[in-house]
Amino acid sequence: MTTLRDDSVCDSILIRVRFLEPRSRRHWGTMTAHGAICHLTDWFRASLGEKPVTPATGILQQTVVKWFALHSPLPWPHGIPSRPELAQGEGGTSPEEFEADRSALIRSIYDFRKAEEYLSKAKHPIFGRMTYLEWQRWGYLHLDHHLRQFGA
Repeated sequence: MTTLRDDSVCDSILIRVRFLEPRSRRHWGTMTAHGAICHLTDWFRASLGEKPVTPATGILQQTVVKWFALHSPLPWPHGIPSRPELAQGEGGTSPEEFEADRSALIRSIYDFRKAEEYLSKAKHPIFGRMTYLEWQRWGYLHLDHHLRQFGA
């Protein structure tokens, strides 16, 4: 299972993050590359309890949807709405200076990888309780999804 916990996987993700440019064209959705960087940082901050987010979970999301999202070999579908507090154009952090925002994302990825004790007790706003490895899997898949959105 590919996760951010694996150093080589994390290194490849960081290379892809550095490949993004403000002018990177999206292949789907409405976010800009800069907006995606802020969105991803918001999600990592929310995962670490640094940004409040309302839960939207139920038995289906905590079982079937969670299993599919974390274990299916298929890429995540396009157009899944985010929580309002983390969505660009709603409550998500607005892009400011591209390099500073990219640096904030990179720092949040490192913080997320080191937060085993916290994450093993934290609840995902949609999937509920997850193990540290499930969190690391989710982090990889979320990053991969948005990096593919911009061809990175």
